[in-house]
Amino acid sequence: VGLAHAHHDDRRDHVEDEFLRRPGLQAGPAGEDLPPDNHLDRALDRLNGVVMLLCALALVAAAVVLTESVFVRYFLHATTDWQDEATGFLLVGATFMSASYVQGQRGHVGIEALAGLLPPSVDRARKIFVDVASFLFCGFFAWKSWTLTHEAWVEGTVTSSTWAPPLWVPY
Repeated sequence: VGLAHAHHDDRRDHVEDEFLRRPGLQAGPAGEDLPPDNHLDRALDRLNGVVMLLCALALVAAAVVLTESVFVRYFLHATTDWQDEATGFLLVGATFMSASYVQGQRGHVGIEALAGLLPPSVDRARKIFVDVASFLFCGFFAWKSWTLTHEAWVEGTVTSSTWAPPLWVPY
């Protein structure tokens, strides 16, 4: 473990030194180096921060709704009809809305355990493959989500529960 960690640190130092030698770079808000006047990156960072905050709030809301559901069912002996469905919508929404941030941090299926074992050229190919596969998945997912959203909107489809929210909202 110590050797792999030392190797990883050496590669990181080399990349940082190489990056810092480039003219016109400055430190970004999280300590990373950004090209000067990179307004798009900063705007996307702020947008991702807002989305991550909303995802965190959705997770807290899901926990509160489920706790309320358990309390109402077991202590007040009342039926609950919307809590499970609302929790599912909140959890799925938080999962997919946070995916862009996670992908931007290379937190998805990149198999990072291999990064320290592979030669740099093979590691670059691995990263390109993962990026292309992720792009294709996101493209397919966006297309399918659009078709389902359009269909639910046009047909006025709702869920089968007594709450019956419109299905175009979660799609």
